Amino acid sequence: MPPPTGPDQDPTLGSLRTERRRLLNLGYRMLGSVQDAEDVVQETYARWYALPEEKQRSIEVPLAWLTRVASRICLDQLASARVRRERYTGEWLPEPVRHGATWTSTGEDAGGDDPADRITLDESVSMGMLVVLDSVTPAERVAFVLHDVFGVPFAEIAETVGRSSAACRQLAASARRRLADQRPGGSTAQEHRRVVSAFRAACETGDLDALVALLDPAVESRSDGGGKVRAALRPIVGRDKVARLFLGLMRREPEVELVDEDVNGTPGVVVNIHGTTFAVLAAEVRDGLITDLWLVVNPDKLHAWTA
Repeated sequence: MPPPTGPDQDPTLGSLRTERRRLLNLGYRMLGSVQDAEDVVQETYARWYALPEEKQRSIEVPLAWLTRVASRICLDQLASARVRRERYTGEWLPEPVRHGATWTSTGEDAGGDDPADRITLDESVSMGMLVVLDSVTPAERVAFVLHDVFGVPFAEIAETVGRSSAACRQLAASARRRLADQRPGGSTAQEHRRVVSAFRAACETGDLDALVALLDPAVESRSDGGGKVRAALRPIVGRDKVARLFLGLMRREPEVELVDEDVNGTPGVVVNIHGTTFAVLAAEVRDGLITDLWLVVNPDKLHAWTA
């Protein structure tokens, strides 16, 4: 990583911050984990500083070089992640991130921390988007994220994934189709917030009928406990089952508090027990109904809320 110097000491500090933030955002969209994204940034800069100075000077656009190296590291990690997740206990969900505060995987808060530590929140980091991206091939994900999110030309992507420009164009198009198939339509931010707030209120009051009315008939609820916290190992499907699941959770924990808070840039719910965050809930809303619920209870993925 670049050494921590002040603006008066290093005229390139602003450039380094811009680079680091771009790489962190790239890594998170590729891997769905802040910790893994930080590791990618560390490894990318380690490779840069391992280059002889003459080689560094010969690279006309360092950011393009850094982006290419970081993407290759992500591609390797995505391939190995599939093997690791076969051994993961229950469902694997992306690590949720908070609103635009500055924070890292260690859970250190925002205050005046380096803006390079921020994850930029937009549609490309919504939980629904990341879940679908986790179902495409590593090469498709890299091609889509680089081109559609970061605007990297296919000719440069070809150097990263080791395929032709035309092949990379097809990879991105395939990922795009998968996203369109699994995330048709959508809701406005206002409607999403209204539905999620109504869901929270129905859970708090124990109103089964009101809760069922907010859920799509084929709604799916997925929970990620990582084997460290009790959670459903398989998706719960159907509005009645999902409604009874959440009301049952509320009955078991009388000290539970539900708080509306943005999760990955869209309205979600934070579950606190005795003042400590126990879970983070993200939702997909279409046509005024909740179609998907993602409940992250694995404490290793809640550092942003539990610091």
